[in-house]
Amino acid sequence: MRADLAVVGGGVVGMSCAWAAAEAGMSVALVDPSPGSGASGVAAGMLAPATESQFTEAELSKANVASLAMWPLFAERLERRSRSEVGLRTEGTLVVAAGPPDRPVVEQARTFLAETGFAVIRLSSRELRAMEPSLSSAAGAFAVPGDLQVDNRALLSALQAALAESGVVTVRSKVAALEWRDGAVVGATTLGGTSVEAATVLLAAGAWSTGIGQLPAPLPLRPVKGHILRLEGDPAKPLLSHTVRAVVSGRACYLVPRADGSVVVGATMEDRGFDGRLMAGAVGDLLEDARTLVPALGETALAEASVGFRPGSPDNAPLVGRWHADGLLVACGHHRNGILLAPLTADAILATLEGSEPPPAAAAFDPSRPAVAAVRRKVASPPPSPVAGAGRNTDREMSVG
Repeated sequence: MRADLAVVGGGVVGMSCAWAAAEAGMSVALVDPSPGSGASGVAAGMLAPATESQFTEAELSKANVASLAMWPLFAERLERRSRSEVGLRTEGTLVVAAGPPDRPVVEQARTFLAETGFAVIRLSSRELRAMEPSLSSAAGAFAVPGDLQVDNRALLSALQAALAESGVVTVRSKVAALEWRDGAVVGATTLGGTSVEAATVLLAAGAWSTGIGQLPAPLPLRPVKGHILRLEGDPAKPLLSHTVRAVVSGRACYLVPRADGSVVVGATMEDRGFDGRLMAGAVGDLLEDARTLVPALGETALAEASVGFRPGSPDNAPLVGRWHADGLLVACGHHRNGILLAPLTADAILATLEGSEPPPAAAAFDPSRPAVAAVRRKVASPPPSPVAGAGRNTDREMSVG
């Protein structure tokens, strides 16, 4: 088969880019053995440029803010096209110190966000309890009203429906290698031998992108393992209404409520390569911290325990744009922010396809930026998976500050 654009990877980024191109009138093929799975399928869906901010990621933070501003319209258009809801919620985030030793970390985060320009509201214990009665007592807290969240699985289902409505052809197979002709990429070949010819190939397979054969240059990406849990709940009596990000005995933890009353609990960050095993220590720590924050969660059923692999880049910003060959684009390396950055990434890829300049906010995604080039020069092939860290000492996603 032949298309104007072949998108390799059916996560939120790949599907958003495919949908944008199809809506612009291009013929599009999406190649993925199981669209909607991968890291996107186990994500928490936080749209949180404030509480994802770090001292060293100023340009990425600006991109996150810009993409967040695009989300309400993106969700509205997607719901209209797919005739389904994506679960966009606007209650905001509460950042909580579970005990006195955790207070300095949370206070440092509040100060950093305020100085960076984010709206933050310091909360007393009484105010926190009024907002979330199920929370246990806290040593300190503040609210970030600008953060949003979306139901990741509802979002992925809506994107698949929108792709079908827009005429995107889905090839349910894994890509083995790129196809070349006269020094340019002209398509991709699946493991089953199917050839998908295209004027442009977009590589958007997340951490798995490094395994595609016949790349013109190695992609400096690594898989960042994360454990994440889902606890059952009662939609008539939800335990939480806000996303809660907390520090519990020095460990970061988040609780994300869903419309059905369930709560997503996450998440570890582990450099263990593509190790998909569920580890008892990681799951136990997450459950312990969730129960410390909301004791009633101890009475809920563990509906799911999962592992995902975030695609990490040298500076945690994605690679979006042309990749060392005519006919080849990349949109990968989104690490913690794939869902948040999907609208901005799709706009940047569409602009490149149409021969115009990407949005200024996407400048941090340039694949030729020094942080990427410096790492790529050091490797002659895709980087090996990092060696596992010591024991159960895993980092958590407390990103503020």
